Amino acid sequence: MGHSADDARRWMALGEQLVADAVAGLDEDGFGAATLLPGWTRRHLVAHLAGNAEALAHLVTWAATGVETPMYASPDERAAGIARGALLSGADLAAWERRSATALAGGLAGLTEDRWSHEVRTVQGRSLPATEIPWLRAREVLVHAVDLDTGIAFADLPADFLDALVTDVTAKRGDVPHVTGPLPEVAAWLAGRPHTLTDAPDLGPWL
Repeated sequence: MGHSADDARRWMALGEQLVADAVAGLDEDGFGAATLLPGWTRRHLVAHLAGNAEALAHLVTWAATGVETPMYASPDERAAGIARGALLSGADLAAWERRSATALAGGLAGLTEDRWSHEVRTVQGRSLPATEIPWLRAREVLVHAVDLDTGIAFADLPADFLDALVTDVTAKRGDVPHVTGPLPEVAAWLAGRPHTLTDAPDLGPWL
């Protein structure tokens, strides 16, 4: 993957802080404003982040106990949670996001060394060791911190994270053309976000 577990935990902690700081500055109108994701307000996105932390915490439980605990109880649960969350007040949404993120971090901190290697399965059906859970969350919080459109850009994210993101997305997308340019712009392009590259084809959103 091109990164260590310590890297992923560091990036995850930074992303959680960026999201918390961005959300803390929003009033009700701010929560209702558009994000960089078509059709999603900041309410939808914060609800998604809260639900994602809860879903990844299920994988931590799976790793800790050995009892299969899927990210979501059903295929519809993720969408239903976002829809419910989008109806909450800004204060309740911020509290839910903070609570779920804290619980995930606590669960990860409680994993014993032997449980970090336990295999879990993502919502896409991929099997991976619990050591990859912090990376899954780091991607979510750092990319979506930009999507919240509160002034954070890909250029504000750590260069080593952007390197890892480019490696990861390139592998996941498969056959993408090689495009050169500033690292933050290449990362934004690969993630299907707004960028300044002139000769890069549209890839559509990812994550």
